[in-house]
Amino acid sequence: MNPRTRDTLIAAGASVGLFVLWELSVRLFKIPPFVLPAPSQAIASLLPVWGVVLGHAWQTLWTTLAGFGIAVVAGVLLGAAVGTSKPLNLALYPILVGFNSVPKAALVPVLVLWFGIGTVPAILTAFLISFFPIVVNVATGLASVPPELREVLRVLGSSRLEAFTRVSIPFSMPYFFASLKVAITLAFVGAVISEIAASQKGIGYLMTSASSQFNVPLVFGGLLLIAIMGIALYAVFAILERRLVGWAYRGQNA
Repeated sequence: MNPRTRDTLIAAGASVGLFVLWELSVRLFKIPPFVLPAPSQAIASLLPVWGVVLGHAWQTLWTTLAGFGIAVVAGVLLGAAVGTSKPLNLALYPILVGFNSVPKAALVPVLVLWFGIGTVPAILTAFLISFFPIVVNVATGLASVPPELREVLRVLGSSRLEAFTRVSIPFSMPYFFASLKVAITLAFVGAVISEIAASQKGIGYLMTSASSQFNVPLVFGGLLLIAIMGIALYAVFAILERRLVGWAYRGQNA
C-alpha cells in the first residue's frame, strides 16, 4: 500500500473511531442531550436550519480568511525585518512577546468600542491572534540560515539581495508554511471569540444564540462546523507545503 494512502486511512480511521466512541458513550451512559449530545444529534440539529447555518458559516469563513490574509502580509514583512536585522530583533521581539501574552479575548471590548460590533472586530481579532506565529517562524527561518552559505555566495560575488533571494528565502519557506498551518487554526479561534462576544452573524453568534435557548446539540453542531473548516484549510496549506517545499521533508511520510 502506498504510504500516503496508508497514512490517510489511519487518520480517517482515527477520526471515525473518535466519533463512534463518542456516540456509543453517550448512548451507553444515557447522557442527556443538554449535557453532551451525541454526534448524530449535533448533526441532526443543523439540518432543519441548514440555510441559516450556511450563512453564518460563510460569515465566519470569510472573516477568518480576511484576518488571516492581513496576518500573512504583516507577519512576513515584520518577520523578514526582525530575522535579518539584529537591532530590530532586539528592539521588537520583547514587544511582540509581550503583546502576544495579552489574551485576545480581552481586546475584543476595545475593538468593539473603536469599530462597533460585527465584522471588523472579528477580522481584527483573527489577525491579532494569528499574527505572532507567522512573525516568529519567518524570523527564525531567516535567522537560521547557515553563515557558511552566505559566505560562499559572498565569495562568488553575489550581492546581499541575491543571497537573500537565492538562499534565505528558500531556507525559510518550511518555517513559513509551518506557521501558516498553525496560524489558520488560530485565526478561526479569534474570529469565533469576537463573534461570541460582539456580533450578530457568524458561527460564534449562532452558538451563543443556541446556548441561550438551551439548544446544546446546535452548539455542538456549530463546534463541528468550525472543526471541519479548520481541518479543511489546514489540509490546503499542508498540501501546498508538500508541493512547494517537499524537498525539506525528504525521507518523511506525507
